[in-house]
Amino acid sequence: MEKNPKENKKISRREERQTALGFVFERMFRDDTAEDVFADAENARDTIAGDYVKTVVQGVEQHLEEIDRVIEANLKGWKKNRISKISLTILRIAVFEMLYIKDIPIGVSINEAVELAKNYATDNDGSFVNGVLGSIAKSLETSGDQ
Repeated sequence: MEKNPKENKKISRREERQTALGFVFERMFRDDTAEDVFADAENARDTIAGDYVKTVVQGVEQHLEEIDRVIEANLKGWKKNRISKISLTILRIAVFEMLYIKDIPIGVSINEAVELAKNYATDNDGSFVNGVLGSIAKSLETSGDQ
């Protein structure tokens, strides 16, 4: 019996973030559970959600109200409904990491979010995401929640 080459390949945290981005984005348009979305992805696209991906997708879902409050509190001159869906998804993932995944430095979460925005959103979204997350990082520093 031949092994699936995907089983042996260790993917980077960056690749895991990209996969999580797809799942969190998809969840914005579906009423299904995260587990249903994972199962559909595995069946339809041969995409397997690893532990980190599942942690992020389920964590964003579980803490969505708090994450959105943090984002909204740091949108200077913007409203959440004016942000593109992809940029909002990127912000949600980064804020989840900043608040709940303590072994990832805040600066890494910000840098990775900016890279995702540069790759998947418009040219201006990278600097927008950086500004919002920078503001959140400062507020976390001030409150001692980092």
